[in-house]
Amino acid sequence: MNKYFRDHYLIMGIILGVILGGMVGSFLPELGIKLSFLGTLFLNALKMIVLPLIVVSITLSIMKVGNLGSLGIKTLIYYLITTGIAVFIGILVVNVIHPGDGGMVLTGEMPDIVSSKEGMSLVDVLLLKFVSPNLFNSAEEFEILPLIVASILFGAAFASLGKQSQVIVDVFTILDKAIMKIVHWIMIFTPIGIFSLIAERIGIAGGGSAVMELAMELGKYVLSVVAGLFIHGFIVLPIILLLFARRNPLEYVQNLGKALLTAFSTASSSATLPLTMEGVIDEAKVTPKVGRFVLPLGATINMDGTALYEAVAVIFIAQSYGIELGMAEMVVVFFTATLAAIGAAGIPEAGLVTMVLVLQAVGLPLEGVGLILAIDWLLDRFRTTINVWGDCIGAAVIDRIESGNNGT
Repeated sequence: MNKYFRDHYLIMGIILGVILGGMVGSFLPELGIKLSFLGTLFLNALKMIVLPLIVVSITLSIMKVGNLGSLGIKTLIYYLITTGIAVFIGILVVNVIHPGDGGMVLTGEMPDIVSSKEGMSLVDVLLLKFVSPNLFNSAEEFEILPLIVASILFGAAFASLGKQSQVIVDVFTILDKAIMKIVHWIMIFTPIGIFSLIAERIGIAGGGSAVMELAMELGKYVLSVVAGLFIHGFIVLPIILLLFARRNPLEYVQNLGKALLTAFSTASSSATLPLTMEGVIDEAKVTPKVGRFVLPLGATINMDGTALYEAVAVIFIAQSYGIELGMAEMVVVFFTATLAAIGAAGIPEAGLVTMVLVLQAVGLPLEGVGLILAIDWLLDRFRTTINVWGDCIGAAVIDRIESGNNGT
């Protein structure tokens, strides 16, 4: 009962934090910026625990599952399918709404993070990011994918030792419990952190009126992205959850309120991971050995919202420049956006950076990113929420498939 009331009031506190943060950022933007240190502390606390959480969770999961090939292949196939569906929805929506008709609606400088990636290829993103020559540097740069690969290898190696590795299993099990205890402590400060993050971001944008002006100026583009995310997140993914995981979507989402609200506030799947795992494993009762593997991997490579957004953004840029993309170019956008989103791990501002690949693939100018830069911070929150929601549903689906195979 105590846990119920704790979670209930925590969700209410997060919602209140979002509302108050929006109000302070809108009407007292300077105060919102001054209070940014609270959000920075909260994000730093989450990021502090993310890397040990990923290493311990995946290593422990592989040691207990043993059959890495089966679980890994099923997880990757699921993520590929749902990411492909998301991109397809984005392409359909942007071609129906045509947000870029009428020429460029906004101009802006190409950010350095985008210009520095000119000439980047899919090989750079999909292959070279998987293995790091220095795991300590990867941890320092918050490059998660090579750490996941290393954790999988160590977990498989320990599992191959049989009973000799039991002491390692026991140690990692205790570490996992200790890490989740720290996560619970951090969660207490979630409403304050979210309040600060929202207030700061709206304050930097110039207040609520400035945000509304931007949204109106790019209204059809914002509508295209949000409509695509809505269709994928609230229609397609719940249907997948109902059909393949045999779970009630409304009941399932209630267990994930803290994670989804945090994802919206932080715009980071990785930073949200501790709360995602707590909600999926402890609240939604997904098998821990599955959740520990599927969720960290999903937070790194399963980017449904990002992939959909990239497809919409690239076609919007083409329409704004008056460039007609034929069926062949649409197919290129489909495959490139799908693969680029999967390989986005470990890259700062991943959505903008991997968009370079898609723009280059269809011959569009990279300067087109300036069209959407002003509103990207807001849309980033919507697509991150769908990214996390997709991870959560993936965990339930894979858990159902695994339990069916095990005859339970």
